[in-house]
Amino acid sequence: MMIGVLGSLAEYERELTKERTALKRALSRANGTRFGRPRKAANAEHISTASRMKSDDRTAKDIAKYLGVSRATLYRYLAVDQRLAPQ
Repeated sequence: MMIGVLGSLAEYERELTKERTALKRALSRANGTRFGRPRKAANAEHISTASRMKSDDRTAKDIAKYLGVSRATLYRYLAVDQRLAPQ
């Protein structure tokens, strides 16, 4: 019986912790806090540089090394540039 009571108390405390965490997270988001890993360097200058280098027939590996990002990040930059380009 004692183990059951202790288990119930632990479960109750865990629910309280989850609730407080969710409230704090919501309050932080409302105040403009960004969560997660910060972006490497996603500004308009880097994106335009990447697209200009790509149009000059540079390889993705060379462009990524020049900008200091991975190839996957470079492809993400170029995808954003394609969406923003006027049709």
